[in-house]
Amino acid sequence: MVSIKDVAERAGVSVATVSNSLNRPDRVSVSTRARVLAVIEELGYVRSESARQLRAGHSRMLALLVLDMANPFFVDVARGVEAVAREEGLGVMLCNSGQDPEAEALYLSLFAEQRVRGVLVTPADVTGANLDSLRRQGIPSVFVDRKVSSEQACSVAVDDVAGGALAVRHLVERGHRRIGFLTGPASLPQCRDRRAGALAALREAGLDEEALSVLEVPALDVASGRDAGERLLGLPSAPTAVFCANDLLALGLLQALFAAGVRVPEEVSLVGYDDIEFAAAAAVPLTSVRQPAFRIGRKAAELVLDETDRDRAAGHVHQQVIYEPELVVRRSSSPAAR
Repeated sequence: MVSIKDVAERAGVSVATVSNSLNRPDRVSVSTRARVLAVIEELGYVRSESARQLRAGHSRMLALLVLDMANPFFVDVARGVEAVAREEGLGVMLCNSGQDPEAEALYLSLFAEQRVRGVLVTPADVTGANLDSLRRQGIPSVFVDRKVSSEQACSVAVDDVAGGALAVRHLVERGHRRIGFLTGPASLPQCRDRRAGALAALREAGLDEEALSVLEVPALDVASGRDAGERLLGLPSAPTAVFCANDLLALGLLQALFAAGVRVPEEVSLVGYDDIEFAAAAAVPLTSVRQPAFRIGRKAAELVLDETDRDRAAGHVHQQVIYEPELVVRRSSSPAAR
């Protein structure tokens, strides 16, 4: 492996001059830097990132830890993070907790060992306690798709209460009075908030909260949506519409309804959440509550870099950014049959 000493000897300069040519070009002449860079190209020298980390105290990597990379919502969040990282000459380490707090803790420990520049996380551990070790080591973190208090950290999320209300208000306005809510674990704040918004929309319309039949599944994925189809249709008073806590559940439920010979939206209307790309491309294009996933990722990355570059004493103030959701109406929701 070619070393920095090899470059210095071939270029006829000191090791310090090679280092300055790479890291502080303003300290060397244009001609000297050109000679050093030419030798680097000739010898194929690659600087040691581990050595650079020792000097700087952190790496040139951001870490993004999400609940489920199979969910296209988080793919779009990652794209937003990558856009900012690329602009700043940084890389992104992307990991998936699978909604498992133990896996989350292991990844956060790895991030600390790698001295990442900052961590963006949608916590599997709802207490946020897994992030305490990062804070003690001075590694900034930003909560993604999760609201926290300003004392804890920065956060970027969508108003999920408003999103749940948008979905159910849309169904109520179309005459639906028996509505199912297909949701993930109640331990997830996003699911709780979307349910709270759904119930608020019923109260707003003067309807009893019992008009909402809640069915909880273990994961927010297509398989759980398929498995829930038979259970929903077997309810004593089958719903005429179903609001799903995300689009993957809605797409799985759509498959189950088709398999059972139930027509969507003629017999059952569906509304999803996230507005992933597949929502519009479904066999019956899916009405969905849109989250600005790319903007969420981009803003989260900007906030973590701001905290890295300026500590709170020098001007960084934790921010809680909340975007408003938007209802996108497509063919899967229609007026209730009379």
